[in-house]
Amino acid sequence: MKVIQHSVETLQTALVSNRQDLAKLYRKYTKEERHLLEEGFHPGQPGSLFQPITVHSDSDWISAHPEEPQDFESFYRDPYRKTPNASYNTIYIQTIGSFGEAGAQTAQYVEWLRAYCQAFFYGLSVKLLPAVTVAETRCSFRVNSNSHNLQILTGMGVFSFARYDDNFYSRHYAGRLKKWLQPKQGDYSVFNGYYTPPITSTLLLRSCKTMTHEIGHMFGIKHCQWLNCVMQGSNHLEESDCRPLDFCPICLRKLQVAINFKIAERCKV
Repeated sequence: MKVIQHSVETLQTALVSNRQDLAKLYRKYTKEERHLLEEGFHPGQPGSLFQPITVHSDSDWISAHPEEPQDFESFYRDPYRKTPNASYNTIYIQTIGSFGEAGAQTAQYVEWLRAYCQAFFYGLSVKLLPAVTVAETRCSFRVNSNSHNLQILTGMGVFSFARYDDNFYSRHYAGRLKKWLQPKQGDYSVFNGYYTPPITSTLLLRSCKTMTHEIGHMFGIKHCQWLNCVMQGSNHLEESDCRPLDFCPICLRKLQVAINFKIAERCKV
């Protein structure tokens, strides 16, 4: 196990930037907003809101996937990052199939996700699209050679609720595909009667983290390597569970510039 500690100077540069125009932009935050962001300069100290990154093993994301850290300046000058405008200011959530014990339970769960997403990406509208079946997506799929579970292949951001069931990686997981089945592309009957994990508070917590992480990528925010943050990469469930729910100050500033919300107002939601 090791703790990644950055110097105050390094964190300050990552947050504020050495560019005069970006430093001037930073000074437009209120005194209270700057105080919140600068809490990240002293992570792990008594009373601090933020913690350093702890790497528990070589299988953790940072060890297994070396990446160039993205500070605020590199995010700001990225020509491909997405910025909402008057015409494009809505996040859409759509479920593929249903889960839980009943349709009403599914609807309540997805509404919780929508409401959380609305608060997290403060200033944007978040809407639910009608649920669709796997067959209606017309997506291709495969059987994972390691877990022997079905995987849907898309060009969009899709995450599986099943992966956040405590028993997903167990040999006894109820949703594992029978080994004698050899599904063919286009034969969506293999999804009929699929197992869905029970809806629990843990499943909701894990889903909120993954949803906001993946949408964060849509705005051009890369994996965080500065502080303990929901934008950290995750290779396994234990690592994902160690991530906090919110962004670190550096990633929060990226999101604020992308959406243009007031940090103080977002904190009140």
